[in-house]
Formats: sequence, structure tokens, C-alpha cells
Amino acid sequence: MPYEPPTHAVERSLRATTGAKTVAGVDEVGRGAWAGPVTVCAAVTGLRRAPEGLTDSKLLTVKRRTALAVELEKWVTSYALGHASPEEIDALGMTAALRLAAVRALEALPVRPDAVILDGKHDYLGSPWRVRTVIKGDQSCVAVAAASVIAKVQRDKMMAELGVDHADFGFAANAGYPSPVHKAALAERGPTPYHRLTWAYLDALPQWRHFKKVRSWADGSGPEIEGQLGFDF
Repeated sequence: MPYEPPTHAVERSLRATTGAKTVAGVDEVGRGAWAGPVTVCAAVTGLRRAPEGLTDSKLLTVKRRTALAVELEKWVTSYALGHASPEEIDALGMTAALRLAAVRALEALPVRPDAVILDGKHDYLGSPWRVRTVIKGDQSCVAVAAASVIAKVQRDKMMAELGVDHADFGFAANAGYPSPVHKAALAERGPTPYHRLTWAYLDALPQWRHFKKVRSWADGSGPEIEGQLGFDF
């Protein structure tokens, strides 16, 4: 399907209106998975012409995405990854875990960004970062699209490695997301050390429900939507 290639329009706007010299694009992967970390990539691209075919990682085939990630890792000015573990997700909730992973990525960059383009409509970073949220930024902004591809490929690789000792769960194919193979392995074997134990999928598995953890919502905000995602077993 034809698509409009991403541009530097938002980055140019931030440079013009805020004086930002270094602008990072930020995107995440793994938010809706049942297992594995949530991973955030921060990428700085400058205003150079993007590699051919760059777009949101979800719009690319595995083969093209993997090849493009190799190209991007050499092409970007800099990039860094940040992760929040399943234990941190369970303890903090997804929003706080996303912020933790994003801050880890941003602080790992060789130069601290003056501004951040964040994919989506919600600013989960907040102060002291100067943030511009962009809905579908992974399709429209070069730096965010680059971050999207790198984050996806790197997390998929990580999940494949984690899955070596848990082959029945199919992590190499599903990256910890819901799938028939994943569902069947959970029902038979229960959660691995890489599973998020506050997620509602355990409610449908009475034989493994004793693994379920209940987060303490000290701020009174109640459970987050992501943590309530279940699956009809």
C-alpha cells in the first residue's frame, strides 16, 4: 500500500520555535505483550535524507525491517535503547515503566536532546524533558520512524534469545505477544520468569492463577488499561 514517507517537518518546527539543536525521536515496542520488557529507542537523525522505504516498523515485512534496522543503525547520528523489565512493569504499571525505559534511552545518548518527539498522543515522559507528541509519529517523523524500526528489531532479537530455553512459547515468532502457540504453552506450563504477572491473562488460567500479582495503587488511580488486557482462553 502506498504511503507518504516521513519528513523532518516536526523537527524543523522544534528547531525554529524552541532553538533546539539536538532533537530525538522516541518510540516504544512491547507495551501490549504478555512477556518480555517494554523497549524504547531514542534516535537522533539530524536533517539528512532518510533511507529509502523508512516508515513505521509495523508496516514493514520482517525481512525488510531487519535489513533497514542494520542500515539505520549506521545512518543515524546516534541512538540508544532503554528497557523496563517485566518485574518493573508489574511493580510500577505501564505508564511509569514506559517513562523509565524512555529516560534510560535518552540518558544513554552521547548528547542530551534539547527536545523530544514522542510517538502517540500521551506524554509519558513529562518534566524536565521538552516533549512534542505526534500521533502516528512513527509514520510521519523521520527520527521517530527510525526509532520504531530499531526498537522493534532489537526487542524481537532479545525475545528470540529469551525463548531459547522456552521454545514451546514461540517467543521467536510472537515476541511475547498473544498468539495461539503462546496461549497453549501458558495453559500447559504456566508463566515463565519473563512473563508479566499483573496481566489479566492469568485470570483465565485457574491452574496458574496463584502466580498472579496485584499491584498496590497507592495513588488511587486504579489499574491501567494495558495491565487489564486479557485473552479469551
